[in-house]
Amino acid sequence: MAKLDEVLICKALGDPNRMEIVKMLSDQEKCGCKLLEKFDITQPTLSHHMKILVDSGLVKDRKEGKWHYYSINTDIMKEFCGFIKTLCNETTGKCCKGEP
Repeated sequence: MAKLDEVLICKALGDPNRMEIVKMLSDQEKCGCKLLEKFDITQPTLSHHMKILVDSGLVKDRKEGKWHYYSINTDIMKEFCGFIKTLCNETTGKCCKGEP
């Protein structure tokens, strides 16, 4: 399993296009061509975004013929969610140890 790198994940999710890609992948694996249809970007730009998401560990990539298929790395996503929970004080339900 890949090691969780919170900084890389936060940077990866800091871009609106990449955040939307992660949302799109949340229900099932998708071909890069299907992702590209939803954005007004070029294929090289999509490849750049996907490399960042894959390098962060959030997204898995598999190649089938000439097509790339992408899916959420659920193990890393669960681990990252656990990290986010540590930033919150779960006893009060407020984030950042009592701050609103």
